[in-house]
Amino acid sequence: MLPGIPLASLALLAGGGALIGFLLSVLGAGGSILLLPLLVSGAALPTKEAVPLSLLVVMLLALGNLGPYLQRGQFALRPALILGVPALAGSWIGGSWVKAGHVPEPVQLGVFAAAALLASWLLTRRRGSSAAEASAAPARNQPSRRHDLLLAGQGVLVGLLTGIAGVGGGFAIVPALVLLAGLPMPLASGTSLLLIAVNALVALAALGHWPASQLPLMLPLLLGGAVGAVVGQKLAPHLSDRRLRQGFAALLIGSALLSGAEAVKRHQAPSAAWAPSPSRDHSPSR
Repeated sequence: MLPGIPLASLALLAGGGALIGFLLSVLGAGGSILLLPLLVSGAALPTKEAVPLSLLVVMLLALGNLGPYLQRGQFALRPALILGVPALAGSWIGGSWVKAGHVPEPVQLGVFAAAALLASWLLTRRRGSSAAEASAAPARNQPSRRHDLLLAGQGVLVGLLTGIAGVGGGFAIVPALVLLAGLPMPLASGTSLLLIAVNALVALAALGHWPASQLPLMLPLLLGGAVGAVVGQKLAPHLSDRRLRQGFAALLIGSALLSGAEAVKRHQAPSAAWAPSPSRDHSPSR
């Protein structure tokens, strides 16, 4: 057992790490969607400490899961560049805003929750038969100036979210690649993993804050993540695109609700702390 860390906390972090590693391996996303609420709500870390730790862990787990996707050729270079380059600029800007103190903690969590809900809606609103989607796929995969502009704009937003909320951005990258670039889920997942790692690195550099005191928490997270990744990599080629999108959308909704509740709680805490005491409210006038 790590010094100063209760056994229950270690088990929670290891279990969360396993689920995060599994999700990253099969979805190419979802790691930070769970990790940030896990660190903030489960481990009771302040957002200032949770954000850089989340970025660091997600970056390492994303790189660890990237290999099998590259071996299977599940990586799309053109959409990665169109979305990824603007995302790097957004990551730097968002991280710089947080470093300068322009984004309060409740706002960080609120932005995270709102973006997760939006991504869930976008990912599930596309309906239609498999045959119709298959026939439409070539048209969606043709280069389109409008889609390229939308994808680049999404990249900026993804980068801002990475820098502000400490997320890898996969929960927004995957829907963008699926809906705007027309990629199937496995191809979008592999492309997302590399973009997650690079975005997280840039945002971590922009934050300029290394979570040295919280680094021991990485051990159970990474060990659990390795176990989850091995299981996920074995299952990933056999899971259907539709089921993956549905499971991902459900995960987004749950994480958004958890983060939104935490944002309200932390917004109310300073107000309670600064509320006048009864003795001051009812002190006799002179």
